Amino acid sequence: MKRLIFAVLILMFNNASFAQLTVMMSGGFTNPYKQLLPEFERTTGISVKTLSGASQGSGTQTIKAQLEKGVRADVVILSREGLTELIESGRIAIGTDRDLGIAPLAAAVPMGSPKPDISTVEKLKVALLKTHLISVPGSTSGIFLINDVFPRLGISEKISVVKSERGSQAVEMLASKKADLAILPTSELMFAPGIEMIGRLPAEVQLLQIFAVAAVKDSEQMANASKLISFLSSKNASAAIISGGMDLIPGK
Repeated sequence: MKRLIFAVLILMFNNASFAQLTVMMSGGFTNPYKQLLPEFERTTGISVKTLSGASQGSGTQTIKAQLEKGVRADVVILSREGLTELIESGRIAIGTDRDLGIAPLAAAVPMGSPKPDISTVEKLKVALLKTHLISVPGSTSGIFLINDVFPRLGISEKISVVKSERGSQAVEMLASKKADLAILPTSELMFAPGIEMIGRLPAEVQLLQIFAVAAVKDSEQMANASKLISFLSSKNASAAIISGGMDLIPGK
């Protein structure tokens, strides 16, 4: 009997010690997440494994594509547009989604390059027409730019745009000077090495991209997933969200 009790206690201890969540997230919330995760792990004793995926797009590395291939995750963090797709496909535990922060679109150039004026729609249009190669991600923001903004400005056939599967790849192209200007969420540009952010896009062509978190349906770590979701969406996360290059959700 003593051996049985001892074995049960050891099992309980191991389960508590090695409780692990797997998070799959896109790049937009990376900076706040990196600031907040150590405190979550320290205060809860829950370790977190982080995987990467694009919010949207047609590539194999989107969060949706990876989940469909059987990659296991307990929590996802991505654009609200991408999360809506996951909810509609039945991948998300109903009622677990929470908005975290807003990442407006901004433009950037390689470090040391001249910064064009993009303060108005007309000046942005002129800047884009003068740019040799524009780098955008293939996810939510790139989809918006290619399908909405560039056609609305009447420049789709007059500019050269390279679309990368991930935002990080679009930034790397800019930093290596393979592209001359990039447009991405502010949070993906703010701390990237080798580039300089020009500023946010004008309001008329702006996408206030909301990043959200949710638990994956049938996760075996639902209780711990709820703890992480509550932690990331609490008011205590506000400072990290702001310093991470994002705006707060109104009312938070």
